Amino acid sequence: MSSPAVTGLVLTLNGERYLRQCLESLSFCDQLLVVDSGSQDATQEIARSCGAQLLVNPWPGPEEQFAFAFRHITTPWVVSLDQDEILSDQLRASLEQVLKNPEPYSAFLCPRTSFYFNRFLRHSGWYPDLLPRAFALASTTVHVSGPHYGFSPVGPTLRLRGDILHYPYENLHQHIEKINYYTEIAAKELFQRGKRSGILNALGHGLARFIKVYFLRRGFLDGRAGFVLAVLSLCYAFLKYAKLAELRVQQTKTDG
Repeated sequence: MSSPAVTGLVLTLNGERYLRQCLESLSFCDQLLVVDSGSQDATQEIARSCGAQLLVNPWPGPEEQFAFAFRHITTPWVVSLDQDEILSDQLRASLEQVLKNPEPYSAFLCPRTSFYFNRFLRHSGWYPDLLPRAFALASTTVHVSGPHYGFSPVGPTLRLRGDILHYPYENLHQHIEKINYYTEIAAKELFQRGKRSGILNALGHGLARFIKVYFLRRGFLDGRAGFVLAVLSLCYAFLKYAKLAELRVQQTKTDG
């Protein structure tokens, strides 16, 4: 019995930094598909040089972009990575083994470890961060929450050995920019759902987030990286609810 065919899928936008390593870690797949949103760096050239099929589609949002990508996939199985993710050798070997005969599973859960500040985090609520990144296309949908997305497979799953190596931020400046971007989206989503907040409430959310990340999720075991992440997690939660309070103030001015 032959193994089911597999497509390695990567959505990109200006992802030249790790794309080659990302695609090389997916080279065991029968096909490689890169869906680019209009990169201005060397992303498209790297994709072509790695033998990937390249499609360009302006970013319509994560759910719509994955729907676009899925329409161009002809294999029953997909392994999906972000442009800043690389399969470790151990995880790649695990995937190659289970995808030879994936039944009865509909997806395989891949642990992800993220490099932050000066190390790969093993605590702080960022590990093992199990993600169903290898899945049967016919039984999987995409769910979106604010700026974030995930895959929702229907059927049994199995956790694999090895990690996805994730490099989410080039530096703290980039992380702070993402915090500003993500909290803007999250605050607007809460506002549209009729949620309310004040500055003291925002501070409470921030302090609670710090305690959760640094103490309850043992961020202190991640050293300096864990402390920096906990502080910026405080900032994230505070800004999200402070921006929600600001939206209420703006609405009051408009209504008045």
